[in-house]
Amino acid sequence: MSDSPPASPAPAPPPADASRERIIAAATSLFAEHGYDGTSTRRIAAEAGLNMATVAYHVGGKPDLYREVMLRAHLAEQRVLTDALAAFRELAPTDPAAAVTGLVDRYLDFCLDQPHIPALWMRRWLSDAAEFADLEAAYARPLVDAVRDTVREVVPSAPRPGSAEPADVEMTVWTVLWSTHGFCRSGIRAEVPRFRAHLRALVLRELGLAAPRPHDRECG
Repeated sequence: MSDSPPASPAPAPPPADASRERIIAAATSLFAEHGYDGTSTRRIAAEAGLNMATVAYHVGGKPDLYREVMLRAHLAEQRVLTDALAAFRELAPTDPAAAVTGLVDRYLDFCLDQPHIPALWMRRWLSDAAEFADLEAAYARPLVDAVRDTVREVVPSAPRPGSAEPADVEMTVWTVLWSTHGFCRSGIRAEVPRFRAHLRALVLRELGLAAPRPHDRECG
């Protein structure tokens, strides 16, 4: 039997699509680094190696381009969290602590691999692109709610060890998000193992899934 011929390479995108992708890639980098308010259409065009008329033809105005960049960031985050939550649900009934740390690891790895996404959201926290006030409700809130509701199913409802209060799952989710975005923005890759260990311990403690420390047992 003769060997099958090698698969043909994927066809190159049409010139129009290639130009559009160049523009979006340039805008993503600039919005992440300088913010929406600090980036002009002229600068995006220069970064993409195109003129302003070509940018307008392919993507419209700067507001349209920003919405496209944020939509793509959201969809990427949504895909990762959908997969991560599926893995969480599978493991949580037998090992909730491992399920939680696995979820934290997946999100940290995603942000490390896609640092422009934390950067885009941190820009918004600094009141960048304030006219797009709907994006948090449309993109961030549903993902936070999905993680909160899924994790809440396995978190003990009783008070945490050493505390009179049960776990605040929603605030823990936000804490992971804020901390991870801030760390990934720092770019200190040598500290990733240390930060990962800290984040895991923090989440397990806050959710009441960590073994109580000797001091906690004595106080309890």
